[in-house]
Amino acid sequence: MYKDYAIESMHKKKVPASITLAQGLLESGNGNSKLSRASNNHFGIKCGGNWSGESYKYDDDRPNECFRVYDSVLDSYEDHGDFLRTRSWYSSLFDLRITDYKGWAKGLKKAGYATDPKYPSKLITIIETYRLNELDKR
Repeated sequence: MYKDYAIESMHKKKVPASITLAQGLLESGNGNSKLSRASNNHFGIKCGGNWSGESYKYDDDRPNECFRVYDSVLDSYEDHGDFLRTRSWYSSLFDLRITDYKGWAKGLKKAGYATDPKYPSKLITIIETYRLNELDKR
């Protein structure tokens, strides 16, 4: 559903389309999680110190955590690329080839994107199952 947007975003923000789509699928439970339905937040992006938009309280790693709310799912996809590009702890990811989805998956975990120790393997499985890595060559 968001394939074309992920490819366009890849060219603008330099995040592999495969990673964007796999994270969106995983983090949102294919768009069906309570958080994604209530907030259009397909990436589990928390409010953080500089977020001035609407927020949604949700139990994640801790009770009642603050998550960003978006007007649309596409706004969530737009913010995802900006979020990764503007955080210094993700900067090393942008040294990787755009086709290195395995490196990106492992690097996201190492940089602290998710607490699940199996996060990289889950992303890689989604990418390989749906051949999302083919989108990184477009």
